[in-house]
Amino acid sequence: MEHISELLAILNGYFGWNKARMSCFAKMLIALMVTRSINLNKIACFFTSEAQILSRYRRLQRFFAEFTIDYDRVAGFIFRLFFVDNGQWFLTMDRTNWKWGKLDINILTLGIAFKGTAIPIYWTLLDKRGNSDTKERIELIQTFIDRFGKECIKGILADREFIGKDWFNWLLKNKLSFVIRIKNNTLTTNSKGLAIDIDALFYGLKPGEQRQIKWKRKIWGHELYLTGLRLSDGELLMVASDKLYDDAIKIYGLRWQIETLFACLKGRGFNFEDTHITELERIKKVFVLLSIAFCWAHKTGEWQNEVKPIKLKKHGRPAVSLFRYGLDCIVNAIAKMFYHPEIFRECLTKLGVRSNEALTDYSL
Repeated sequence: MEHISELLAILNGYFGWNKARMSCFAKMLIALMVTRSINLNKIACFFTSEAQILSRYRRLQRFFAEFTIDYDRVAGFIFRLFFVDNGQWFLTMDRTNWKWGKLDINILTLGIAFKGTAIPIYWTLLDKRGNSDTKERIELIQTFIDRFGKECIKGILADREFIGKDWFNWLLKNKLSFVIRIKNNTLTTNSKGLAIDIDALFYGLKPGEQRQIKWKRKIWGHELYLTGLRLSDGELLMVASDKLYDDAIKIYGLRWQIETLFACLKGRGFNFEDTHITELERIKKVFVLLSIAFCWAHKTGEWQNEVKPIKLKKHGRPAVSLFRYGLDCIVNAIAKMFYHPEIFRECLTKLGVRSNEALTDYSL
């Protein structure tokens, strides 16, 4: 089938896997788009093959059990789809987690804030429930630095669980800028250097008002800048940063984009929680499939938005996300590929241009 052959050639230009592995991955990618579920039983039903469904299912199982994936290469592929050299971006870090039976599936993810979502770059499975520790966070960011360099990091964005003396010390020591939300019971210092509860610095703020403390205050022994916003429900949102940002709260707001990513990988897109896989290294491989599917849909959505802009609702927000716009386009193209193959071929171009290395014969 020519359309599958083209997809195989494009992906092979980046990954260089053998024919059988590449064929399996490409067919899973197509099936994932259509079924919108990472459940291998459902994918096996749409997996194009002459084999029986049970045989297809076992083939998928073997792929995730036996195949070794170079995650740096995957990260490089994803990065090149969206970003250029010599740019700077905000990295956003967070966890997505759920339970399958008695097992806690807990994934620490590092993404790049981009057009309302986060582009997944690196992730690691935590063999525990609850928060990550400083060592796990450092390893994830250091992996990014080793691959892409420190110069492209504009700053690190994270929520209240990503705090602590050692963690902040590492960020400051490595000259990595950050805007991180802190808890309301955190101790800091007033203008006289005396210890106080941090919320005292923002006393009197009304909903919608924010205040920036112009001089550094101590938190866990580090001198940082503090900014606070009173939310509409009365709660205080406070962030700590290494430098004095005029729009620290707005910058921190970009952190939410990784939540949008998780929603796309889960209920709004590919139903990640439907997986019955429990072995951590295999789940990490499944995340590769999900990430490439997400990126393909997002890139296609960007293209479609240029051709026919997404309508805005009365409140000014788009009717659908770029991801969903692109996903619907790809699924529609798959449904029509036998009648209008040029539509699917145009979607394929959003994954990049084939290199000479990719021109292997993958005809099926």
